[in-house]
Parts: sequence; C-alpha cells; structure tokens
Amino acid sequence: MNAPSNMSMKSDDVLQVELEVFRAEHRDLDAAIHALQEVGTSDQLTIQRLKKKKLALKDRIANIEDRLTPDIIA
Repeated sequence: MNAPSNMSMKSDDVLQVELEVFRAEHRDLDAAIHALQEVGTSDQLTIQRLKKKKLALKDRIANIEDRLTPDIIA
C-alpha cells in the first residue's frame, strides 16, 4: 500500500511525526556544519551543500507547521 505523498492527504499524527524527524535532521545538519567549520580544512562545496539541504528542511518544517496550525481569522 502506498503512503500518500500529498501533504494535504496526510493525517495530523503523520505530519507531527514527520515534523519531529525533520527537526532532528535539521539539528544534525547544523551540528555537522559547525563541526566542519571548526576544523577549518573542510571542503566549502560540502558545507554549501549541507547548508542548502538544511534550508530545504527548514522550508519543509515551516510548511508542516503551517498545515498543523489552524488559521485564525481576526
């Protein structure tokens, strides 16, 4: 059975689990970037790729948080 790939079809419980996984991955990438920068001899291309992946994760996290947060019309 295929899991729904469209975020609008996923339940809030599934989105909550994905959110935690993405947050953990984002933290791990942040730690890896900092470790590579501290070494000083790291490859700048690798750091750029990790930063790009981290930014993409941040966008996915924001999208899921928006989906889980109800719209409040003031």
